[in-house]
Amino acid sequence: MPERSRVVSSWDVVGVGANSVDFVYLVPGYPERHGAFSKMRISGQRVCAGGQMATALATCARLGLRAKYIGATGSDANGALIRERLGSLGIDTTSVVTRKGHNQFAVILVDQSSGERIVLWDRDERLQLDACDVADEVIAEARLVHVDDTDQPAAIRAARLARERGIPCTSDLDRLTDRTEELVAAVSVPIFADSLPNALTGARDPESALRHLRRHHDGLLVVTLGSRGAMALDGDRLIQVPGFAVQAVDTTGAGDVFRGGFIYGLLQQWPVDRVLRFANAAAAVSCTRAGALDGVPSLEDIVRLGGSRPTT
Repeated sequence: MPERSRVVSSWDVVGVGANSVDFVYLVPGYPERHGAFSKMRISGQRVCAGGQMATALATCARLGLRAKYIGATGSDANGALIRERLGSLGIDTTSVVTRKGHNQFAVILVDQSSGERIVLWDRDERLQLDACDVADEVIAEARLVHVDDTDQPAAIRAARLARERGIPCTSDLDRLTDRTEELVAAVSVPIFADSLPNALTGARDPESALRHLRRHHDGLLVVTLGSRGAMALDGDRLIQVPGFAVQAVDTTGAGDVFRGGFIYGLLQQWPVDRVLRFANAAAAVSCTRAGALDGVPSLEDIVRLGGSRPTT
């Protein structure tokens, strides 16, 4: 991790990105066009707070990190729910902007037999976070910055401001757009969803994709592999850490929780393999619980499964 100046940081992590209110419906099987699962009765339902950045920051806060959120919320009841829920977790929301329109929401169908889910989402276009919403002085107060790829101009600005100050910047990258390469270059520790490195490079497997990306990026490169764990390229050294076998109840938010656990381990200055193991354990615990923010694990939960306890 880059050395910082002696200025005391106000925040362990500043996150820039998305939030959501999730309407979760439990169904007996994975939906299909024809057959027994083409028409199903809902066996349970709940309303949960979630979203990529909100869930990652909730994980950080649950692990004892000082977290601040930069994001946009709607003027509707869902926006109010998100602001209240984040505040109740101790996340600073003074940089959250509220705009007229409906907050991002998702309808999530969860297969009770496997925990796998389908996500259908929407957000009012007026809620886009702009680059000017990211204040220089807030980024400067962070030990680490975390961005997702929902509002890329804001994410790119935050990542570049962090790089200029020697502040590590991690990411949640899961889609390919015309600005993805620019965002990858801006962050110091890109964390990719499973298929994105292959889509970016044309490679057939994660290792080849990471080695191709190494030609243009000298930082730690990480890809999540779902239940198979995670892989990282540290210099020229490939590190693969398997996931934990658990009985999944709901996989919603598992990748976001992984990133929260990764951030925690990175700030502890652990070796990369230990960071990945801890993050894998955090994600696995979250899969055994329903909901995104509601499924965020404690440090004891993660240690109990097999993640490392910090040394004092």
